[in-house]
Amino acid sequence: MIQKNTKLVVADNSGAKFAYCIHNLSKPNSRYAFIGDVLLVSVKQLRVRRRYASKIKKGELAYALVIRSNIFSNYYFGDRIKYFEPNVILFYKKTYKLIGTRIFGFLPASFRYSQFLRLLFICTGSAV
Repeated sequence: MIQKNTKLVVADNSGAKFAYCIHNLSKPNSRYAFIGDVLLVSVKQLRVRRRYASKIKKGELAYALVIRSNIFSNYYFGDRIKYFEPNVILFYKKTYKLIGTRIFGFLPASFRYSQFLRLLFICTGSAV
């Protein structure tokens, strides 16, 4: 479960390494965010090799999409998926245009039926 002040790992090549959740934009009255929700995050740490050529700077606010969470996700055909840590990918504010050009790791196939279909084409693979 992701809530305010949760430390998130950034899973794209935007240059950020860690971000902290500030607010849940998909469900503003909900306490927790799950896979597929959009968050407002603050970038807290940059990747070492991309620090100077980063597309985003430390302390900036950005929108983020939750792609993995460390709680179980149940699917209607009986599968349960759990990841080790909560991961997000970063967007430019209010345009939902991706900052990075690649996504590291797998994505759940549930993004195939959402408005973020483009993510499946730039990630390394797709899980269940």
